[in-house]
Amino acid sequence: MARLVAFLRGINVGGRVVKKETLKVAFMSLGFQNVVTYKQSGNIVFETTDTSSAELQKEIETRLRADLGYDVAVLLRTIEQLKSIITHAPFKLESRAEASFLVTLLPTNRTAVSWNLPITIPKSTAQIISAKGDEVYSVTHGGGEGALPNPFVESKLKVKATTRNFNVIREIVEKYGQS
Repeated sequence: MARLVAFLRGINVGGRVVKKETLKVAFMSLGFQNVVTYKQSGNIVFETTDTSSAELQKEIETRLRADLGYDVAVLLRTIEQLKSIITHAPFKLESRAEASFLVTLLPTNRTAVSWNLPITIPKSTAQIISAKGDEVYSVTHGGGEGALPNPFVESKLKVKATTRNFNVIREIVEKYGQS
């Protein structure tokens, strides 16, 4: 069994509240094992024998559309991919003073893009500092919606993406990364 994490875009924002149990039932109805929601309900850890992420993504998106009545973008990563995100993160965690370190997860079936970095996002406290593979790394000072790089990244790349705090990714690996 492979352990994967589904990162859901836009869950429990904009007045659309989805209970963790609803998501857990949706994932279990697809035959996934050991389904757990982590912190926010937009992080679902599960096990499956199917390793085709493109097929799994479509399957999950179809199920969520049927259950919730609207589209939810799903970005899948294996635990090994999350470990790689941690290993290759460009953050200097010792320079943490009021900074938040963020990772924007991109679809894996998109065209590669080169960035002229760093990029300070207009009207935001976020700065994109690195883009590697299917992830964009940014740092922000201060919080709030304006601190998130997601809208900027999506508009530049014309894809659906989702952003997580680097600590959440580390915590998922620490908690669920053991076999």
